[in-house]
Amino acid sequence: MVHDERDITIIGGGPTGLFGLFYAGMRKASARIVDALPDPGGQLTALYPEKFIFDVGGFPKVLAKDLVHALHAQATQFGATFHGSQRVIALEERAGGFDLVTETDRFPTRSIIIAAGIGAFAPRRLPQPCAAPWEGKGISYAVGDPAQYSGKHVVIIGGGDSAFDWADQLTARAAGLTLVHRSDRFRAHGATVAAVEAAQQAGKVAMHTFHELHDIHAGDAGLLHEVELRDTKTKTTRRVRADVILPMLGYVSDLGTLATWGLQVANDEISVNQEMHTGRAGIWAAGDITTYPGKLKLIATGFAEACTAVNQAVHWIYPDRKVNPGHSSNLAIFGQKDD
Repeated sequence: MVHDERDITIIGGGPTGLFGLFYAGMRKASARIVDALPDPGGQLTALYPEKFIFDVGGFPKVLAKDLVHALHAQATQFGATFHGSQRVIALEERAGGFDLVTETDRFPTRSIIIAAGIGAFAPRRLPQPCAAPWEGKGISYAVGDPAQYSGKHVVIIGGGDSAFDWADQLTARAAGLTLVHRSDRFRAHGATVAAVEAAQQAGKVAMHTFHELHDIHAGDAGLLHEVELRDTKTKTTRRVRADVILPMLGYVSDLGTLATWGLQVANDEISVNQEMHTGRAGIWAAGDITTYPGKLKLIATGFAEACTAVNQAVHWIYPDRKVNPGHSSNLAIFGQKDD
């Protein structure tokens, strides 16, 4: 499908991309988001929708999924669109702009803002051959609605933030919760580790360190019923009741075709200047995918970078429009005094 041309196409639908989409609309530029993930929110939706965020201006604390909902509502108020499940495979330059090509569609655009976070990312899969037949049938690499685990026996595999965050959050819902990790060294926040260890002491969580998945066993109905764990030190095995397995082994990120666009890339990050320009005409970047001296990877920083990138893109497309639009409280687009 060939879409209509837009002034700005934003690659990435995380918080930075969503705020950039709003800001483009505020600047009266036609815009859209193209994202490899099916839903808006980026990492907030894919990794920790039920996790509280405490450092976003105006919110003492806010659930990641609620922040995404608010950002999406703000971003689409001017008619901008989100195009999910669109993995970018090519960029074709033409007179007056670009054609952004995905696996299924073509998006003509006058400029591009890359807000792709850590790039396209996918969960690390369990390496054991016994796991593959159970993926989607008891093994899930993402947690959607926590309520679906109520009354179930949950086995979480991993020792990072995601593993401990979900162990902490699902303990009260699950009929039983087991955390499995290959060592006794964890990569999670100390406070969350302490909370899970306290639950272990209270008998609410079983924790097996120096263990790994060895096999999976079905019950009478053919559903996942038990996991067999192998002690990496003693080489012995034990069986643990399980209705669902949640591997939390981290994610593999990849810039994909972005790395071939002639941008200055180092360690999967795009170097930009103070105007968020990538060095290639018509292309800016913002958010976690960027790097520059003093870079701070925060949602709040991404918001500011998105504004800078949009303002520069709008001025580049429409030289008669100022780079700085002034304060939103003075803009006619919001029904205020004439801008």
